[in-house]
Amino acid sequence: MKRHAGWTALLATAFAAVTLQSSEAAGLCRGYGPQAPRDISMKRGANAQFFNIAPPAEKLNLCNIHAHANAEHRGPGFEIYAPSSGPSGYQCNTTGTLSLKELEDPAHGHGAFHGAKPGDTVEVHWVYTSCNVTPGPGLGACLSESCANPQLRVESQVFLLANNPEEGLDFNDFIYEGPSPDGHHQPKALPSGTGEPVVFAGSTTGPKYSQSVCSPLQVTWSVRPNCAKLDIQSLHEWAAEGNIFEENHAHGVRPLVTAPELLSAIE
Repeated sequence: MKRHAGWTALLATAFAAVTLQSSEAAGLCRGYGPQAPRDISMKRGANAQFFNIAPPAEKLNLCNIHAHANAEHRGPGFEIYAPSSGPSGYQCNTTGTLSLKELEDPAHGHGAFHGAKPGDTVEVHWVYTSCNVTPGPGLGACLSESCANPQLRVESQVFLLANNPEEGLDFNDFIYEGPSPDGHHQPKALPSGTGEPVVFAGSTTGPKYSQSVCSPLQVTWSVRPNCAKLDIQSLHEWAAEGNIFEENHAHGVRPLVTAPELLSAIE
């Protein structure tokens, strides 16, 4: 898929401006809207900037699907901090319950979704936009030259990877295969049965942002509070088949945002 050069330039300019302001502030980034990721169990937030919550996913166009290594958010079903030398996110609470069979790697370290192994936690993001665009790689697929300021929505599900095709969910049930009958680009389905999603105002995430380097983009988040077991082989199949998002590995995480000044209040 063709990437949008204008979007890339916009992000680069915004990131440079945020970095400059953050270094001058020598602390929390100032003047930006609510940020993400966050602890979805904590409803407090003191960021006063407001934007309209995006419409439901079915009223928008799916523009991207990607995953992060460990959960970026913290929630009732994923509270185990994964310590490392850098930002590492959270693991599913049920990680220690996997059987030896479920922990066997069917790809023997050579799966198409690089680096993923049974026992890992991933947070998958289905990104939606109000722009009339075609799904593709990166956030550049979420806007166009004629739609540079879209409403963005992310549907999030945290998965525990397991070698278990009998009990684990099949990722192929949630992939993109084309427009819906009404013309909107949609996945085949979104995960269900993992609790009522927590909806709040936030931002884009990823390892280049922190509490001192904020994202300027406004995102409506819908985060399911509990983990689901996912058959790891189905994730490898999605990558091996050459998905249009060009996704073949889990991305890094942004450190959890905890400063009230950077968080919206959850109703």
